[in-house]
Amino acid sequence: MAGKRCRIEGMEPSDLQCKAEIAAAAARLVVEDGLEYGPAKRQAARLLGLAARAPLPANEDVEDAVFEYIAVFCADTQEHELACLRALALRWMERMAEFRPYLTSAVWRGSATRHSYIQIELFCDDCKSAEIKLIDQKIAYDPQTIAGMRGETVEALCLFDHYSGIDEAIAIHLLVYDHDQLRGALRPDNRGRTPRGSLAAVRELVKASATSPDKT
Repeated sequence: MAGKRCRIEGMEPSDLQCKAEIAAAAARLVVEDGLEYGPAKRQAARLLGLAARAPLPANEDVEDAVFEYIAVFCADTQEHELACLRALALRWMERMAEFRPYLTSAVWRGSATRHSYIQIELFCDDCKSAEIKLIDQKIAYDPQTIAGMRGETVEALCLFDHYSGIDEAIAIHLLVYDHDQLRGALRPDNRGRTPRGSLAAVRELVKASATSPDKT
């Protein structure tokens, strides 16, 4: 078993090998179960039989493993599914445009499949206004609290929608932030990339997509 190999080898090789094995196992959970990187890494370590204090790989390493997994196991479907998810995300961002929506998570990063959920962050002048809009439009949603951009607890308005080309309901999480938090949210990640996309940026992604989901 991979976890046992990690424990019996030398300290430095063991740490490196464990991180690689955790990243590979986490990648499968991200792609197949739609988990975020943090929960996927922790669950992968448990599945490998590692101790709670086992060194975890960086998110960048998991991301690399995710794209490797997609290239091997999902190459014939992922591009179309990602295009569908981005088009649906754009629909909801336009619907919630007054709340300064930003797309994040796997759909923005380009690693999403039909098992992924759409995560849109709203930066509101009044944090209740987004919820009021859903109520006024008689849109069913489930209020939840989930981990936010820095691991803090954030209110999320969770709902489901459908898009042609994916034959199952797609989960959409609308995370509600105060407008003042927007500036910090736009800082680049460790690889110099923006971790979330504006409405204009997502429009460009959908426009540039090689797939045409609505015609599928």
